Amino acid sequence: MSVTVAPYGEWTSPISGDSFTARSVTLSQVRVDGSATYWVEGHPKENGRGTLLRRTGAGVTSEVLPLIDGARLPDIRTRVHEYGGRAYAVLDGFIVFSDGFDNRVYRFDTNDPHRTISPLTTLSKSRYGDFEIDDVRGLVYAVREDHSGDGEPTNTLVAIPIDGSAARNDAAIITIFEGTDFVAAPAVSPDGTKLAWLSWNHPHMPWTQSALHVGALNFEGRIEVSKTIVDKEDVCVYEPRWTLDGDLIHVDDTTGWANLYRTEGFTWKDDEPSDAWTTRLRTRAMHPGTQAFSHPHWQLGLHSYDNYDNDLLICSWAEDLTWHIGTVRVDNGMAEEWATGWWPIGNVASNDGRVVFLADSPTHTPAIIQIKGGATTIIRPSSEAEISPELVSSGQIISWPTSDGETAYGFYYAPKNPDFSGPKNALPPLIVNVHGGPTSSTRPGLSIPLQYWTSRGFAVLDVNYRGSTGFGRAYRERLNGHWGVMDVNDCVDGVRYLVDRGFVDPKRVAIRGGSAGGFTTLNALANTDVFTAGTSLYGIADLRLLSAETHKFESRYNDRLIGTEDPNSELWAKRSPITHIHQINAPLLLLQGEDDKVVPPSQARLMFDALKDRGNAVAMKIYPNEAHGFRRAETIRDAWSSELAFYGRVWDMDVDVESDIDIANL
Repeated sequence: MSVTVAPYGEWTSPISGDSFTARSVTLSQVRVDGSATYWVEGHPKENGRGTLLRRTGAGVTSEVLPLIDGARLPDIRTRVHEYGGRAYAVLDGFIVFSDGFDNRVYRFDTNDPHRTISPLTTLSKSRYGDFEIDDVRGLVYAVREDHSGDGEPTNTLVAIPIDGSAARNDAAIITIFEGTDFVAAPAVSPDGTKLAWLSWNHPHMPWTQSALHVGALNFEGRIEVSKTIVDKEDVCVYEPRWTLDGDLIHVDDTTGWANLYRTEGFTWKDDEPSDAWTTRLRTRAMHPGTQAFSHPHWQLGLHSYDNYDNDLLICSWAEDLTWHIGTVRVDNGMAEEWATGWWPIGNVASNDGRVVFLADSPTHTPAIIQIKGGATTIIRPSSEAEISPELVSSGQIISWPTSDGETAYGFYYAPKNPDFSGPKNALPPLIVNVHGGPTSSTRPGLSIPLQYWTSRGFAVLDVNYRGSTGFGRAYRERLNGHWGVMDVNDCVDGVRYLVDRGFVDPKRVAIRGGSAGGFTTLNALANTDVFTAGTSLYGIADLRLLSAETHKFESRYNDRLIGTEDPNSELWAKRSPITHIHQINAPLLLLQGEDDKVVPPSQARLMFDALKDRGNAVAMKIYPNEAHGFRRAETIRDAWSSELAFYGRVWDMDVDVESDIDIANL
């Protein structure tokens, strides 16, 4: 096969915008119910509708739910905290779910021959999520976010009757726990007598400081007596889950790492006070070490581990920049890694010796994997787009010294396409990819978006700047007080590391990112001269404006990241990219959703108008019916085409894409 010599960045590729939409879905919320496996798929071609699917023990996969009122398909989605998460629960075929169209909670029994969907809540200004079914009492515990009052919404833990009585009268809903700014993760003990949950308050995020509670339930489902198990300064708690024998497992970062803990002593004995169990609880570390057994609670319903049997947990964890799955003994914490060839993404479920989990690998996009009887199989891929192994550029784990004497991490992807090679002595353009959060992280599993670039002759640096998770609390907290500076410096130092080694063209370096990654992108363009182009997807331009307009969940997040609680301080203005418009010289592309409540479109419009009036090369697209992150197929296709065309125009490259992108002042 002949190889065509062509300039880097101008190679043709079979990976297109359709590769993200026509044959791809998002997979989430994997759970098991007996021999069946359930999960939610997001479909770009259906405007991102969340579909509940089930794979039976016989291997038959189908959509579970019928039409609501015989008129429309359900959208399995919750907007609690805006980022949502766990939007359904299933127990013995009985399903409770939140519908993204009207925010009502519904029930559906797969064992009912009538097979109809019935509402459990009224049409209201409340949102529900993080469901936990209590079949003994006929209740489902949930997080309720009430938007009916003035000011910030109110978050409470509630119990919704599954008989449908609350569909006519809100008063039938029982308030279980209130008084904190946030609540999450209800978990019922195996004997049905206890309920565990998490809470936290402003100005904290759930991964900076949160508390673990356990309460004794009466017959009505109310808490009679409760005990706070963990509530320490600067310690966060993740994922309370009961063992099959009634001990409580949780993850917290007391040691600086998200480690497993076990609490014993919940058994109630005859002829003793109902609160006696609160006096004999004992909590012990299970497997202390430099592993992260969970992830920040950006979404409801984290499920990074589960019961494998009475003696073992099946767990996923991050360690040494890679991801692992294996068992941990309940009694002594001994861990045994499983060699599966897959990297768990953080959603693990198990029943009767069968394990299913979300995972990816260097050669596979995210998929639902099953391990049963020693055999590992793919039961649902996220993409049917076939990418030839010869086309795949695998991520190389790299680290580099930062300008202040520390270390930052990331993954480097070299250009790769078996049909092309670059001219002799030429260097490829570089795309620096910045993850969001900023409390998030990037991973090296096969990513079609990254291969979109590398297969066209671009190099990619995917950065885990200081502030990213999976490297311990100290690494994550290094960004506190330095957001907008340290993250930018780590990206700049990563570029210089690659340039010094002769890997990339220093004259063609772009930086791109979404949300908080867009904030880093804009600050990098304003405060350095390393980048010659940039793309901000729903990125933050004005911190003060964001503070005034953003939602409750993140309304105090910036305080810690910037280093002051006063939005009127000069520091907030100094860190806002909009303040430094006069320092931006590189061409900029702004991509934004019109209905974004997390980073409102006013941010992008401010940036565009200011740059355009100043004479900078700038382009903007605001997509209707899109929120924070793009879900619609036509939006996703257009955004990728526009970005590629943008780089082609500003770097004078002949790229293989059609786009109506209009760049002012170019």
